[in-house]
Amino acid sequence: MYVTLREVLAEATRLNMAIGSFNTHNIEMLPAIIRAAANQKTPVIIQTSEGTASYIGQRNLVAVCRSMAEEYGVDVVLHLDHAKDFAEIRKAVDAGFSSVMFDGSALPFKENILGTKRVVAYARGGGASVEGELGTVGGTEDGICISKQQVCYTDPDQASEFIELTGIDALAVAIGTNHGQYRSKTSINFDQLERIRDAVHGFPLVIHGGTGVRDEDVRRVIDLGIRKFNVGTDLLVHWNRASLAAYEANKENTSNREDVLPALDAVAAVVEHRIELFKNISSAQSGESHAAE
Repeated sequence: MYVTLREVLAEATRLNMAIGSFNTHNIEMLPAIIRAAANQKTPVIIQTSEGTASYIGQRNLVAVCRSMAEEYGVDVVLHLDHAKDFAEIRKAVDAGFSSVMFDGSALPFKENILGTKRVVAYARGGGASVEGELGTVGGTEDGICISKQQVCYTDPDQASEFIELTGIDALAVAIGTNHGQYRSKTSINFDQLERIRDAVHGFPLVIHGGTGVRDEDVRRVIDLGIRKFNVGTDLLVHWNRASLAAYEANKENTSNREDVLPALDAVAAVVEHRIELFKNISSAQSGESHAAE
């Protein structure tokens, strides 16, 4: 089914897992991500930047997600990521996106609240969920760079107030991850995440910059309340490596399909690996444990 962020995160909370949120950078990546999620029998969040949504076309993205959700029997959310421009958010909601993120993290606290509330009010009218962000995540995404000096961890008390005053469905938190990090792994501030988790009483939390998180740290952050896990750079790196090899190996009159298919296989492999981790099956706090309590 084509569903909202609110719906899949409620299931993730019940099962103590995270839902993978994967950036598609072109229309070709999209089916590979959804088929990989269907293979893993899990919901999936397809997310795009404002730039990618305009490049592909908002209504094209909605049409493909709706169609494939029905064809493969998998819950699919279409999410506009890190949107700052209210006009772009309106385009996405009007086109049928089931989720949007307003990124007011660079704004003063009160302005972030006001801006997020405005987005929530509009999105609700279109049946869409809303993710907000408090604190600043470092690194570079879609041409926007946040330096180490600009990084600010999410304040637990402000997080609780922000959720209450805005009516959001999920909160992106800053705990040490970085956008675009893939050559090295990040050092997560688990103590800060635990304080945030305790302050928001089980509200769904989101990690941005998921590519830089160590596999062994994934279970730990999920047990501390992370319910949506963003992955973008990992897909882009594997796509580019595989397509570069294919283009160099094939003749110039070879069908472009033969250059793209290896890249799609690489993307699907990354998605399936990540989803396996996000299921959090071996955790002592798994859904089976909750059901027995």
